[in-house]
Amino acid sequence: MSTLRALARAQAVAAGVAQPVATVRHLHLATRPLVLVPLAMAGEAHAPLAALVGTAPDDARLLIVPQPRNRDQRFRFVTELAGIVLPWLDGFRGVSEAVAVDRGRDVRYRYVDAPQLWVPNPAGITFLRLLGRSTRFRRPDGDYPVHPAVPLLGRWLTFFAERAEQPGSSALLAMTDALTLHWATGQSAVEDLHLPALLGWIDPPAGWTGVAAAARAEDPGVCPPAGPATDPEFDNAALAPAMAAWAAADDDPAARDEAYAELVRLLRGQLAPTWELMWRGLGLLGALPPGARVAGRWAGDRDAFTGYAEHLDADGGPQPRRDGAVAAAVRLHRLERAATTYAVQRAYDDPLVMAEHRLTGEAFVGDVTLADPARVDDSGKRPVLRPRIQVVTTEPVRVPVGATLWSTARPGQKAKVVFVTPAADGRTEVVLELSGGMGRGLTAPPGSVPQVGERLCLTTLSEAFLPAGTFPTAEETPWTHGGPPVADVSTRSSAGLSSVVG
Repeated sequence: MSTLRALARAQAVAAGVAQPVATVRHLHLATRPLVLVPLAMAGEAHAPLAALVGTAPDDARLLIVPQPRNRDQRFRFVTELAGIVLPWLDGFRGVSEAVAVDRGRDVRYRYVDAPQLWVPNPAGITFLRLLGRSTRFRRPDGDYPVHPAVPLLGRWLTFFAERAEQPGSSALLAMTDALTLHWATGQSAVEDLHLPALLGWIDPPAGWTGVAAAARAEDPGVCPPAGPATDPEFDNAALAPAMAAWAAADDDPAARDEAYAELVRLLRGQLAPTWELMWRGLGLLGALPPGARVAGRWAGDRDAFTGYAEHLDADGGPQPRRDGAVAAAVRLHRLERAATTYAVQRAYDDPLVMAEHRLTGEAFVGDVTLADPARVDDSGKRPVLRPRIQVVTTEPVRVPVGATLWSTARPGQKAKVVFVTPAADGRTEVVLELSGGMGRGLTAPPGSVPQVGERLCLTTLSEAFLPAGTFPTAEETPWTHGGPPVADVSTRSSAGLSSVVG
């Protein structure tokens, strides 16, 4: 936990309400998101029990599995879920836009919008990931056939689960993660995973404190768990008898309909409070202005959605069960680059996030006291414009001479540290030499060089492009990582057996 977040938690305890730790919204908020609140049966390995799903607060559709141990019922549930999710996905594939590539020499096309899926907590993301893994390899023919929509939904759920691992992605989001990214409560991080208690701290009822609202939310009779886990008392006292009544009415259609209606009533009662909390949380997030770089990250989600849709249109296969050595290394490298970029972008968008870096010495704020915008460096083969400015700050400066800094106001301009001079009054004078962001002439355009009196935030964090690493092809995998992939194991085994028999 960072110092500022720990301070915000302490202030939340003192004030009795959650404290903001962001001034802007660091994620994209879709105009037509799909909210999915899942429930899984206790004691079973990922057996879906029910789900409440829809794209509007008054458009919730309940799907249930009366007997989750029954394979046919589970896949009937997935088929019904696919009947909701797949048309919703197709609704984003109507309009494309041209995107310039290769410095404008070519164009590619991507969809102008992309789907966004919301679940209550990280366990909901795990639920969808496992559901995708258990369905994407199913076949509509052969032994134990399923509806053709089942494997297609499994591939899309796997796509969303993989995007959820991408730092900065807004394709699949957990409400608890999104809220704790912007607010700090007075409870522990584990308690923040409980959506009713978290929203009790952030938006308590009138006349209530966050502590009181969170304590009330811990009563499962008042606020059922947000799933996928269910309340054990509910399982034993209500769910198990209702499921037994449904199973016992096998030969009595009227009794079975009555038992099914009771299951619907019970499960809706467990899911409806979380459904309302999800839309309440979306309203709180929507009240925050989006960060300047959120749209760029959402463009990456649109690129990913377009690419995977085209992959499926070309009859591409499902995602592999596990990555090979090279694919895993490439994936890890991509996630690390995305994490670095996301951290820098959040800091540039939000002064509260940048304050964390100011505490660690990665940034400081100061005032420009001297400026020489016309300075030209003629020591090289040709003269180049190299203005210098002096910044005075009262914050500690922990960057050495020769280091390169960037200004949040002019991200494309480098500032090389020339001198660092501590003053007697506790201030520090920093002389910087500027390059970039001023055109190619020997006269700086107006506004491209900071003026005297301007307040700057300078940081070692850079938005510069991070080049991708170089990795061997799958055929060139070194022996230390399993060697090249075997094209056909069965053929090799048959050949080996024949040679032994011969």
